Amino acid sequence: SNTAILHQIRRDQVTDTCRANSVSSRKRRVLTPNDLKHLVVDEDHEMIYCYVPKVACTNWKRVMMVLTGRGKYSDPMEIPANEAHVSSNLKTLNQYSIPEINHRLKNYMKFLFVREPFERLVSAYRNKFTQKYNTSFHKRYGTKIVRRQRKNATQEALRKGDDVKFEEFVAYLIDPHTQREEPFNEHWQTVYSLCHPCHIHYDLIGKYETLEEDSNYVLQLAGVGNYLKFPTYAKSTRTTDEMTTEFFQNISSLHQTQLYEVYKLDFLMFNYSVPSYLKLE
Repeated sequence: SNTAILHQIRRDQVTDTCRANSVSSRKRRVLTPNDLKHLVVDEDHEMIYCYVPKVACTNWKRVMMVLTGRGKYSDPMEIPANEAHVSSNLKTLNQYSIPEINHRLKNYMKFLFVREPFERLVSAYRNKFTQKYNTSFHKRYGTKIVRRQRKNATQEALRKGDDVKFEEFVAYLIDPHTQREEPFNEHWQTVYSLCHPCHIHYDLIGKYETLEEDSNYVLQLAGVGNYLKFPTYAKSTRTTDEMTTEFFQNISSLHQTQLYEVYKLDFLMFNYSVPSYLKLE
């Protein structure tokens, strides 16, 4: 079918990108259990889903809870969002022994969902740094970003970290010190680093831009499409292409170029073209 061909093209794109960039990926050792903590396992339907924050992962986790709950849940949208993110509600691949991991990677249907990298980044920024309720993020990252990127920061800003500007967030991401200090938070980590598509052969790569049809195709292949549909809802606050363009207006072309380098593999691997608003050096 056309859909199957489309997914084959997406898989080939990943394979080709991995091959072309193998110099950087060959340094990568064998995957450790810690690398597998984003891979959610559904034993009953023999599926593995690698979740990427800011790419409909709340709804996909809800769906996985319906699939693995053995009748405990029937409607994904009845599951509160915060419950979908409780780690003990879903089993991840790093909880298995090495032979069990290998067996599942070899035999289960593996899929992930991706999104235009900079749209995902702006979505993460808006969610984590502009919402007043995200105090843990403000404390954990905001204070650090303000301290490092803002000259003459006020004591209050240093203490609260709740008014990080997008320009400061970008400067923090491209600062080599940041990457050396600790891995990126999962909300802005690259898909390449979260899901290891050069080491794990995904059967299906869904896109945020075609979320509904790709999701229902996955459910159909899993044999549950007749009784389970992917929840659709139009969120009016959703980060759009226009919004992303606006956020990048104040970013210098040097910083845009450096940021593109950070996310370049995600752009290439999942076939997203360089955004027209970018002024790359």
